Amino acid sequence: MQGAEFQIPLAECREIYSVGAVDRAMESGATSRNESLVAYYEKMKQLGGVRYVVKPSSFDGLDPLYARCPNFAPVLDDLKRYLALAVAGNEPMHFTPILLLGEPGIGKTHFAKQLANVLGTGFEFVSMSSLTAGWILSGTSSQWSHARPGKVAQALVSGDYANPLLVLDEVDKAGGDPRYDPMGALYGLLEQDTARQFKDEFVEVDMDASHIMWVSTANDERSIPEPILSRMNVYTVPRPDHGQACAIARTLYGEIVAAHQWGFDEDAPDDVIDGLARVPPRDMRKVLMAAFGNAKLERRDHLLPADLDAGRATRQKKIGF
Repeated sequence: MQGAEFQIPLAECREIYSVGAVDRAMESGATSRNESLVAYYEKMKQLGGVRYVVKPSSFDGLDPLYARCPNFAPVLDDLKRYLALAVAGNEPMHFTPILLLGEPGIGKTHFAKQLANVLGTGFEFVSMSSLTAGWILSGTSSQWSHARPGKVAQALVSGDYANPLLVLDEVDKAGGDPRYDPMGALYGLLEQDTARQFKDEFVEVDMDASHIMWVSTANDERSIPEPILSRMNVYTVPRPDHGQACAIARTLYGEIVAAHQWGFDEDAPDDVIDGLARVPPRDMRKVLMAAFGNAKLERRDHLLPADLDAGRATRQKKIGF
């Protein structure tokens, strides 16, 4: 693999939990009440408590994202400062938790996925709008039926990395049972000092969650508690202007064509790019893939603007009577 986006390799390892602590937890009375907990402890012992951390090797690792997500340039500018510090100190990449504010469809979640990709680390997506209780992040007590670990423990135990990127999508829509605060676990998790001794309610073994990189998305910050906002760098992300949208479309077209042997021209016609730029960023790939299929059905190796229109029509079609 070549290019700037692959210049952030795996490097050191860190212990995120002690296998000895797992052994001691297995000797407690909790395991006698919950077979799932016993199985999870066995899994933790089998996998061991050590995970990789990614460390940047150059300042330009984030550069590909400027073309893919140009409306996120201010976010990338700040992240490059953290990247420069990590390179200078030969340290793992870490940054202040991020909150991306903006209207639906501008590519906030896509940006987070691309960020995890160029950083070379794991990615965990949590839809906060679907949360029904606060234990989704921090687990359910093993005393309850259907108890299970939370998303944080799952990412650290089952993943390969001590510093995965966790995305909390639509954090402003978190809700559910008022007795349980879905945001409650974040008060400790977003602070490195307290995150070093994170304890999932199901696992009940100290874990080092301080290396996790956090990206949250929201449409409106007014429903987010101030103590949570104060722990984040908040960015208002605009909808890309037409020029930026054209750049996104052109980059996406090139990536798809390069990834397949479909025989399409390396460069898309300007009128196709112009039409694709009018599609919301999160829908561009779907529309473009349908357009490629439409062109092949017509036995063409180039796209026409009409292929995009047919792609949008396919996306909006409903099935039923």
